[in-house]
Amino acid sequence: MAKLISKTYGDALFELAVEENKIDAFVEEIEVVLTALRENPEFGMLMAHPKILKEEKVQVMENVMKGRIDDELTGFFALIITKDRYSEIESILQYFLDEVKALKGIGTAYVTTATELSADRQKEVESRLLETTSFKQMEMHFETDESLIGGMIIRIGDRVVDSSVKTKLDTLTKQLMKVQLA
Repeated sequence: MAKLISKTYGDALFELAVEENKIDAFVEEIEVVLTALRENPEFGMLMAHPKILKEEKVQVMENVMKGRIDDELTGFFALIITKDRYSEIESILQYFLDEVKALKGIGTAYVTTATELSADRQKEVESRLLETTSFKQMEMHFETDESLIGGMIIRIGDRVVDSSVKTKLDTLTKQLMKVQLA
């Protein structure tokens, strides 16, 4: 249900941005809003409080946002509050950002390795991913996990390529456990 809500409202926001030719402006403002919301959880608690009327929540949001972000975005946030969808605000805004990335051909890759990769090696991985995908640009996220022993795990969307030594050893162990000795 939450995914449907974020898709419905995220699509509406995306269509508005395209219609108004404000995609880049919306992206910039939404990233600032998301950062502010994450840094100020008290605001979310206020917006989620059941004893505060929706009209008061909208008024507070307008006092905080009006003049700082686009009027269409302020109106969109008011709609979200009025429709009791504030709890989904982050997923709605993230859905919008993901749609913009898809429109611009930007992929997001999460690469996990056993040891930290050098800057040159990171660039090699990025260029290899650009060669083997339809993306024009990649947003790269690198992390390390010593338990992998070696190799790497690459996740782009719902696709995962796991060439880690740990996974290969786990697979081999499972296969050996199935072997029956006579």
